[in-house]
Amino acid sequence: MINLPSIRDQFPVLAREINGYPLAYLDNAASAQKPTAVMDAMKAQSEQAYANVHRGLHTLANETTEAFEAARSKVAKFLGAPSEKNIVFTRGATEALNLCAYGLSHLIEPGDEIIISQMEHHSNIVPWHFLRERYGAVIRFVPVTEEGALDLEAFKAMLGEKTKIVSLVHMSNVLGTVNPIKDIAKWAKAAGAVMIADGTQAAVHMDINVQDLSVDLFCMTGHKLYGPTAIGVLYGTTEIFEQMQPFNGGGEMIADVFEDRVTYNDVPYKFEAGTPPILEAIGLGAAIDWVGQFDSEDIRQHEMALYHAARDGLADLNSVTIVGTTPDKGPVLSFNLQGAHAHDVAQILDKYGVAVRAGQHCTQPLMDRYGIHSTARASFGIYNTLDEAERFVSAVRKAALFLS
Repeated sequence: MINLPSIRDQFPVLAREINGYPLAYLDNAASAQKPTAVMDAMKAQSEQAYANVHRGLHTLANETTEAFEAARSKVAKFLGAPSEKNIVFTRGATEALNLCAYGLSHLIEPGDEIIISQMEHHSNIVPWHFLRERYGAVIRFVPVTEEGALDLEAFKAMLGEKTKIVSLVHMSNVLGTVNPIKDIAKWAKAAGAVMIADGTQAAVHMDINVQDLSVDLFCMTGHKLYGPTAIGVLYGTTEIFEQMQPFNGGGEMIADVFEDRVTYNDVPYKFEAGTPPILEAIGLGAAIDWVGQFDSEDIRQHEMALYHAARDGLADLNSVTIVGTTPDKGPVLSFNLQGAHAHDVAQILDKYGVAVRAGQHCTQPLMDRYGIHSTARASFGIYNTLDEAERFVSAVRKAALFLS
């Protein structure tokens, strides 16, 4: 069992009051709060041994490089990667997905197909539109069922000789749906396609082993995993990284630069141009250490207990529609109040100290599929409590009365 009081003591912001109420921070799917261990690790590196990495020969440069590369090793272990050489640091999952699209663009000829889904975040839609605009790719969207699952039969029917890339979210940031990425990867690779998984939410709430999933590429971000912003990760197999073109050019990613040609550095540095997010990577390593002290199943059960308490607490409220009701989903509760805009709902909840997200959550095609403009979304993390879930329910009920 996790010790909630002890955990919450490590997040100073949770002691805040908002409008005279204790803060109930339920916006974790957008960005999680950071424990003192993460902030302390970044502060200590800044104060005691900061320098640029890799190229220096002095003590501070060596110490910073060791800390930076130790973070890469922690990420590799966290994701079940075979080697730290399979881990590229990016400035977020968005950049990781853009790196995938650019790096694989040379595989695309006019008419080649890229399969994504209606539940994707814009970060896993827009980069593929670049390939549609520039190289003539055709984007095909896997339909989403009423309860929020992928239509897997439709997906399998889409696969064919024109399919070059399949890029799907592992856990939806709106629906909480957990997609069967291992099965999807098997089908995609049997069709000869490159398989990419957006693990931004999944890496927070699930045990991940990229080798078991058999994906070619897998991305995650730091700030949802109780780490800092401006740091992300792209895992890739050795084979796929060797095929991919560099995304950015500059220092570090080259081996030699001549007037008439350049040669590239080895992976992962081939994809890490310029000064990387050094402190942020170290902070991500600290976040992985921090999360790793807890049993992942204990965390999952705790978060899902809060989700179920919130969902069940709204069950008799006829004016509430929950979007995303698949079994075995993640701790994300998206909903609408009949006749009310999600922004108005979120503002009323904030009056009672309850922080939720409202809007399209960067998933406009998903909103269009359900014929809605937006949703309000509560998302639960390790530090949330049953009292906060109950306060959320109470605040939604007050909003329903006020807005009816």
